[in-house]
Amino acid sequence: MALLKFLNLSLLVLYPIAWTAPLMRAGLLPLFSLSEISVLTGLQSLWASDIFLALVVTVFALFAPYLKTIGLALVQFGWLSDRSLTALHVLGKLAMADVFLIALYITLTKGIGLGRIETAWGLYLFTACILASLLISWRTQNLLAKSASAD
Repeated sequence: MALLKFLNLSLLVLYPIAWTAPLMRAGLLPLFSLSEISVLTGLQSLWASDIFLALVVTVFALFAPYLKTIGLALVQFGWLSDRSLTALHVLGKLAMADVFLIALYITLTKGIGLGRIETAWGLYLFTACILASLLISWRTQNLLAKSASAD
């Protein structure tokens, strides 16, 4: 359980790195240089053009995974009831939605054929953070269920 606690707490550092890391490089034509796009730069553009979508993506990309990580840490340290794991599981599913959105944007842009998109290391880091969070919460839930049945 100590390793799970450490891994979960490390996500509190890795998420902000993933938010600022380049998710993709995009350009209009193959001859021009590519602009790097991160979660935060994407959100900045959204806030300027579509406030509702920006709010939704901010909740999915920033708040949901971070709140889930904090909530899971509180459960792991015994400061929050095990019953809250169901709500944390829902937060984890919401956090996964933004990875799907990014993949959809890349697919759509590549399908148009006008621009050029390359995935960058931040996309893999961000996806790894989300998947690690899901694995850590699943493993924590299993360990807590085993210890509850042993009592």
